[in-house]
Amino acid sequence: MEALSLDHAFHALADGNRRAILALVRAGRRPVGEIASELDLSQQIVSHHLKVLREAGLVSGTRSGTRHLYAVRVEGLAESKAFFDDFWPERLTRLKAAVETAEVAGDG
Repeated sequence: MEALSLDHAFHALADGNRRAILALVRAGRRPVGEIASELDLSQQIVSHHLKVLREAGLVSGTRSGTRHLYAVRVEGLAESKAFFDDFWPERLTRLKAAVETAEVAGDG
């Protein structure tokens, strides 16, 4: 993932309302009005947050008649998750070595 995309994703995820919106739409497509009602926010505020999330590649929007429906864009979240996944193998290796060292020290 290029650095600019990652910056946009992290900026989008830094806001609590946007994280709450992601939590609501992760189960399936939801209309703006329903999201606004669920979070007790105005439709205008929710639309703004959805725009930021969409520009960051974290949600996708479709039209169904007159309604705009939004859902999590799994690919966008996967790209952000991949950034953090790169940290875990090194940490787990260090943890394993520390535990093994402690076990050897405790046996002696």
